[in-house]
Amino acid sequence: MSILETIVQAVIQGLTEFLPVSSSGHLSLYQHFTGNSGEGALMFSAVLHLGTLVAVFLAFRKLIIDLIFEFFRMCSDIVHKKFIWEKMNPERRMIVMIIISTFMLVPFMFFKSWFEGIAQDTSIMAEGICFLYTAAILFLSDKCTKGKKTKGDITAKDAATVGFFQGVALLPGVSRSGSTISSGLFCGFDRSTAVAYSFVLGIPAILGGCLLEIFEAVKEHETSVSLSSCAVGLIVAALVGICAIKMVEWLVKSDKFKVFSIYTGVLGVIVIFIAIIELVKGTTIQF
Repeated sequence: MSILETIVQAVIQGLTEFLPVSSSGHLSLYQHFTGNSGEGALMFSAVLHLGTLVAVFLAFRKLIIDLIFEFFRMCSDIVHKKFIWEKMNPERRMIVMIIISTFMLVPFMFFKSWFEGIAQDTSIMAEGICFLYTAAILFLSDKCTKGKKTKGDITAKDAATVGFFQGVALLPGVSRSGSTISSGLFCGFDRSTAVAYSFVLGIPAILGGCLLEIFEAVKEHETSVSLSSCAVGLIVAALVGICAIKMVEWLVKSDKFKVFSIYTGVLGVIVIFIAIIELVKGTTIQF
């Protein structure tokens, strides 16, 4: 894998992991149109996910540190039987709700092979349809009445709703950040809380995906990606990821989220059109 290919994939991962446009969908399109996922693709994908994880920790370091300390205090209270649901402070409530949202992914794991089959098939029709779905929920969330819920007001029902939307985002072309931010806005979160909850919630999902990819890479002996490619990919993904997070925060707070709705809607139409052409011709279009 050349340095240019490394940087291109890292930029795609860093941008699309956080911008509500679907990283899996864009990487699927990249691999479809180039006909190349790269040698050691699984291990390299894991490195890129580590880069985006670094971006989340840097962008939300204060909140994450507060949550980590509160997590240990909560564990101590549980052990000493002092945990009281009704008296949770905002940080503890956010931790519990993130656990509930993450747990909602469990039922979707039974469909893991089906999700992977859609991403790996020769057609990009499904990706196009999923881009249109992403456009629709982004459009609807942008039209929502501004909510006022902060991290101390999130309910178990809200957490389950956001978790369900995150599960649907396993489909290539459905944005995880777009789904979780939109569902948070649907539940009445204020703009800042919707963004923060979405990206902190992404930590278990990104870390889990990273570990799974490393396991699969070792299992399939796909560990030949060079150290230099890994280093460049991780740094570029992290830097681009931080910029993407800041961009999303600004656009959501300034009520310009519909920009992504327009983009994914247009992209979805184009992808479906290309998929139909490929179906008629019986060949894959590559650049």
